[in-house]
Amino acid sequence: MRDALQKTAVVAATLGILAVFGFFLLTDPDLQGTGLERVPGGEVDLANGETLFRAGGCASCHATPEQDDPLHLGGGLALETDYGTFRVPNLSPSRDGIFGWTTAQFVRAMRGGVSPEGEHYYPSFPYTSYTRMTAADLRDLHGFLMTLEPVDGAAPDHDLRFPFSVRRGIGLWKLAYLDGEPFAAPEGMDPLLARGAYLVEGPGHCAECHSPRNALGAIREDARFAGGPNPEGRGFIPNITPHETGIGGWSRAEIVELLASGFTPEFDVVGGQMAKVVDNTSELSAEDRDAIAAYLLALPPRPETPRD
Repeated sequence: MRDALQKTAVVAATLGILAVFGFFLLTDPDLQGTGLERVPGGEVDLANGETLFRAGGCASCHATPEQDDPLHLGGGLALETDYGTFRVPNLSPSRDGIFGWTTAQFVRAMRGGVSPEGEHYYPSFPYTSYTRMTAADLRDLHGFLMTLEPVDGAAPDHDLRFPFSVRRGIGLWKLAYLDGEPFAAPEGMDPLLARGAYLVEGPGHCAECHSPRNALGAIREDARFAGGPNPEGRGFIPNITPHETGIGGWSRAEIVELLASGFTPEFDVVGGQMAKVVDNTSELSAEDRDAIAAYLLALPPRPETPRD
């Protein structure tokens, strides 16, 4: 009897060791090799970097709350979610932000969700969309950010419930939901639609808010862009597919107008987080706003996600 118990204990201990080893192997941040491709050389295009900054709405999250300068990127915004509170980090070129980051480290953070210190970022930072961006564009975005005023002060740490507080576990989530594929326009795709697709699916990360999520917090691809609960837990984000429950009755010109002024076809004005989006899209070129509108109207029409 004692021998049998000893053998059972040995087997259990061995399985436990193998499970721990397997967990650390599968969650190794080095598995997320996306973004490690060679960063193109050449002169940084700061104008393109600023365009991507606007398209990505970086200031909407990273600007220090309760002040008016959108380029004061000290972070600190608290995002209240079902998993706990995420706090947006400092994105300015200060020692509390991205000072000292190489372009390659920035690209890896944006496309692979891994910090320069080799830790996983939580997907509240939407790298599942930013992974669609090209390394050249991220080089330009990094260059633009480094021209901004440094802001001192580190944001507080996240306050998350267990097991979400175990950052290493994000590696398993990435294995399931981060494919690391940059955007590639289908052969023969109209250049205007291709530009719109890149902006919407990549830097604009529109699906991150306008889609429902599964039990593990990943976007439900069957209802992508069909609207869903606000990820911060307050309200509902609308359907932006060309379905009758979304923007199916809108013209391209009306979508362009909303992106420029915030006015809807019903003569209403967008509010909340979308108002911040418009603050950024209004700074894009007319051509880019037109490309975004064209792509949204080319999406598969999907009925709005049921509201619970």
